Amino acid sequence: MKLSVVIVSYKVQYYLWQCLRSVFRAAEGLDVEVWVVDNNSQDGSLEYLQQYYPSVHYIQNDENVGFSRANNQALRQATGEYVLLLNPDTVLTERTFTDCLSFLDSHPDVGAVGVKMHNPYGRFALESRRGLPTPWVSFCKMCGLTALFPKSRRFGRYYMRYLPTDEPCEIEVISGAFNMIRRNALNEIGLLDERFFMYGEDIDLSYRMLMAGWKNYFLPTPIIHYKGESTQKSSFRYVHIFYEAMLLFFDKHFSQRYFLLSVLIRLAVRARAGIDMLQRMVQKIRLRLCPPSPADNAVHMEDYRLFDSETTAYSDMIDQLTHSDHRLMLGTRNPENGTIVLPYNILSC
Repeated sequence: MKLSVVIVSYKVQYYLWQCLRSVFRAAEGLDVEVWVVDNNSQDGSLEYLQQYYPSVHYIQNDENVGFSRANNQALRQATGEYVLLLNPDTVLTERTFTDCLSFLDSHPDVGAVGVKMHNPYGRFALESRRGLPTPWVSFCKMCGLTALFPKSRRFGRYYMRYLPTDEPCEIEVISGAFNMIRRNALNEIGLLDERFFMYGEDIDLSYRMLMAGWKNYFLPTPIIHYKGESTQKSSFRYVHIFYEAMLLFFDKHFSQRYFLLSVLIRLAVRARAGIDMLQRMVQKIRLRLCPPSPADNAVHMEDYRLFDSETTAYSDMIDQLTHSDHRLMLGTRNPENGTIVLPYNILSC
């Protein structure tokens, strides 16, 4: 069986370098093709990566066409029986592909699988498993019931924290950071909806998978997701794109069935977006009035567990990070390009 890995890149050349290193480690002994679509990074990303990974299929866009459209560009050309949508700010283990492909091969009713994602500190990322943001689930999330009753099946469905994290579980939404899909299922439901520029496309894809009768599963095989390296989450543009995506999903799938609630839902989402924008504005003003000192911005290497990616297995890195009693972050040294890749920081060495 053949796997096609599709990665959309935007101004993350060093994180993508690290991601590709882990991808090729995971691909050893398997039939894997890799596609990288660059959304007009304008930082020499492809020229930089091509010297290290010449076997990758590269697509260079002359504008930022968005996440969905960029993925579809590669998906239309990919030839694998399975396809993986993968974020560039991820680190896989040597067993990631084997674990996922074996599960899909032995469960023909499963259309797609996600994995156990950890943040750079090794903590479990809640977005590894999510429920569909129906009006009720969205209400519980926005009004705080999900946070108050995180393991309740009634109030905590958004993150499904009532499910175990160490065994396969049937879920509803698979994160777009890592989504391995059966090609036959994708052909049936169609590619990503290009109306979603960024965010929401993974929810829409997962929902269409369920509506077509396929199952979505969470697998406990671990990866690291730096999360947000290619987006500016403090920007007003991020807030606008994120909440517009949520409204687009609701309008597409629920507005007719929940007509009386649609106005309230739209008002609630707009209000939440306004609150987020206000919080970011206050934060920017505070930083302007009280800028951080050089000491605050300094990189303290004692906070990191640094590995040489040339000699250390990624599975060992992630295992040590996720089982540490201390608050440590993953750092990897890449001797080929003379960089140390840290969460939210790139150092020369």
